[in-house]
Amino acid sequence: MPRLNQIIAVEKGIKSKSFADLTEAHHAVQKTTPLAGISRTYQPKDEEGEQLPAESTRVQIKAEDILRQVSTTLTRLFDVTATKDWTNCVACADIVVDGQTVASDVPVTYLLFLEKQLVDLHTFVKKLPVLDAAESWVRDESTDSWRTESVRTIRTKKVPRNHVKAEATDKHPAQVEVYYEDVAVGYWTTVKFSGALPAKRVNEILDRVVRLQTAVKFAREEANNAEAVDRRIGATVFGYLFG
Repeated sequence: MPRLNQIIAVEKGIKSKSFADLTEAHHAVQKTTPLAGISRTYQPKDEEGEQLPAESTRVQIKAEDILRQVSTTLTRLFDVTATKDWTNCVACADIVVDGQTVASDVPVTYLLFLEKQLVDLHTFVKKLPVLDAAESWVRDESTDSWRTESVRTIRTKKVPRNHVKAEATDKHPAQVEVYYEDVAVGYWTTVKFSGALPAKRVNEILDRVVRLQTAVKFAREEANNAEAVDRRIGATVFGYLFG
């Protein structure tokens, strides 16, 4: 008895051949000339009349023959696909990660779905926002986010000052130059908040996704090794259709 993975391996080739054969048969029955035949003989009106040879064209294609060929080709496809689908109903395996069973008796079709979903999840997790490594972050329960320690910085303001370059005389006014001096006027206390994730957390999730991906692949291979449930449905279908 073949295994499910063997049925899957040959199904694609059978599908391709069936499609090609059906296409060829479709084109063949569209051509009227090969389907037509003729036979005619000539008899002159009297014995002195001209004698002409008989003419005949044989039928090259018979629609019933085409139907039998199509039936034969598609019966194989119908049987293989039925065997695969019926076996898929019973082919299952456990998903086991590090000795722990995550799910039991998972159907092979669901394992295939899960395998594709995990590829998208892996991409999603890799793109998760990560806390800036240049800062020191602590958990802030009041905001349910991360925050830095408070940092105090000085706020300054530019205050104009006068610099007398030359004192006033009875002939000239004083020469004064204006310049600005930074003077502390207050203090900023800054705390940064973030809803991103620690890099360690993201890496842990990524590691779990990868391990689950591996477990799902193993389970899928195990399920695909199930003994095929042989189904012969094609003959019944085409017996009804063309019989």
